[in-house]
Amino acid sequence: MRVLLVSTYELGHQPVHVASPAAALRVLGHEVRAIDVSVQPWDTALVEWAELVAFSVPMHTAMRMAVALATSVRVGRPELPICFYGLYAAMGRDTTTAAIADLVIAGEYEPALVAWVEGSGTCAAPGADERGMVVHTGRSRFLVPARDLLPPLESYARLVHGGRERLAAAVEASHGCSHRCRHCALPVVYGGRFRALGEEVILADVAQLVAAGVEHLSFADPDFLNGPRHALRVAQAVHSSFPDLSFDCTVKVEHILANEGLWPALAEAGCLFVVSAFESVDSRTLRILEKGHTASDASASVTLLRRHGIEIRPSWLPFTPWTEASELVALTDFVLAHDLVGNVDPVQYTIRLLLPEGSLLLSAKEVKGRLSNYDAERLSWAWTAEDAGLDALQCELAARAEAFASETCARSAEELFAEVQARLLTYLEKGGTKPRRTSGPLAGSVSMGPSGPRPRLSEPWFCCSEPTSNQRQAVGAGAASTPDG
Repeated sequence: MRVLLVSTYELGHQPVHVASPAAALRVLGHEVRAIDVSVQPWDTALVEWAELVAFSVPMHTAMRMAVALATSVRVGRPELPICFYGLYAAMGRDTTTAAIADLVIAGEYEPALVAWVEGSGTCAAPGADERGMVVHTGRSRFLVPARDLLPPLESYARLVHGGRERLAAAVEASHGCSHRCRHCALPVVYGGRFRALGEEVILADVAQLVAAGVEHLSFADPDFLNGPRHALRVAQAVHSSFPDLSFDCTVKVEHILANEGLWPALAEAGCLFVVSAFESVDSRTLRILEKGHTASDASASVTLLRRHGIEIRPSWLPFTPWTEASELVALTDFVLAHDLVGNVDPVQYTIRLLLPEGSLLLSAKEVKGRLSNYDAERLSWAWTAEDAGLDALQCELAARAEAFASETCARSAEELFAEVQARLLTYLEKGGTKPRRTSGPLAGSVSMGPSGPRPRLSEPWFCCSEPTSNQRQAVGAGAASTPDG
């Protein structure tokens, strides 16, 4: 079969969720082509060539853009079998994708995807329900990803560190997550389970990346320390084979603290920074989200990692239906006091809670009364904040963050942080609330990081960010160009 695999967005990385199933399909003799519309223009000739099309949707932004492209494919070639696969594949299944996709696969998608292709897309994959949906979280055997089908690594995000940019790529050591944070899609699909990938496949993938010039790895696991012993073995094995490689990983605050003894070895293996979902410094918010940590724990994690020369890059969820303006000011105070201004990507100050179908937060009393309609275009339930002015403020700050991320913006992260903080204080004062202080806390008063720019990736967007206007325009141009013209 001629199979077209489509990636719309994978956090600025070469899409492993296309390369991995491509390897599984090619070994069975199928002809596979791939396109990544985050760095390539949409090619209608590939749709005309294909006998089946499958869209990789590992995150919210990817799913939104995939829906637009798949709709155009369905219009241009209504007989062509279409599949969505990945963590977010089930989003909008009852309201949006049912009219577009023949098959939807969430979780460990490869067995069902391969079975669907082997059946020529004319029958549902094993385990599919009456809606053509498969949710599979059992163990799967993976092959070395077929990265030769993808655009060159030079097209993707790079590590910015030490005054230069270095080629970077994402690899995975595990799937799923052992936790059940209520705002996350992972527990909806995986139910608190995670699956470790084979060490030999990971090393073989890293080897081909190093041969292509990669100097830095991002472990794209939802949480690298879900299986701490597995993670340490993988990191040390990679370092033993490729001692010049550095890496970053994503780790929950509670795992940072619970695995204190691992960090010297991980630092020795090349860990430069850790992405961690702090989300908020407000105890109520952390309780509602069931994050499993406190603001004090987040503070301790910053100090712990810095003791070993590792920086932390927090991700935040500042705008929720129950957010109060004072909480946002407290968040910026935390960033300043922990010397994290250079560690936080500006979009993080603007993230608005997404509530897709099946979200565990839909039953929360703090959410129920704030819901309105389901927004099929945004693939999320719409909501309004208790403080209505914060909805407009979020839109304003989001526009500024997107402008900052554009290639033409010359402002520093410090400048944008000062602008955000000043805007929040002004909002608080106009609302009649006097700030707790007349001047900000001393930068670094709790924890001071190293001097100079902090290591980061050149891609500032995150899986919980909504698509930028440039991303929507790029996909819109592709959706407007169907095989029928």
